[in-house]
Amino acid sequence: MLRRIGHLGIAVKDLDAAVKIYRDTLGLELAGIEEVAEQKVRVAMFPVGESRLELLASTAPDGPIAKHIEKKGEGIQHVAFVVDDLEKTLAEFKARGVPLIDEKPRIGAGGHRIAFVHPKGTAGILVELTELDHA
Repeated sequence: MLRRIGHLGIAVKDLDAAVKIYRDTLGLELAGIEEVAEQKVRVAMFPVGESRLELLASTAPDGPIAKHIEKKGEGIQHVAFVVDDLEKTLAEFKARGVPLIDEKPRIGAGGHRIAFVHPKGTAGILVELTELDHA
């Protein structure tokens, strides 16, 4: 069901400053920056082996990343797992009583289909699911 970790989402207050750290200090190659208006976020993507890091900065004070930073500060906000069949995985999780934020896929960064599992069902960690093999 869960094939591998696709990416780690890292909440940051200042995307440009964080990009400089990961690119210039750590030496990672920036693959691109995009805005996902529906989620009120700007995303900077850094490939790392078969996975990637996503730096996430809110575009609005009421966005999910802004709320996360307000409650927990900057840092890891979610872990994304690649699955073979997103609808099937969501149905299996629902049947097991796993609390879902999304019962149906939505569109995330890069136009990829994603869904989120509620942290109260995963020991406090927000889990993202995606079918994309290069998530």
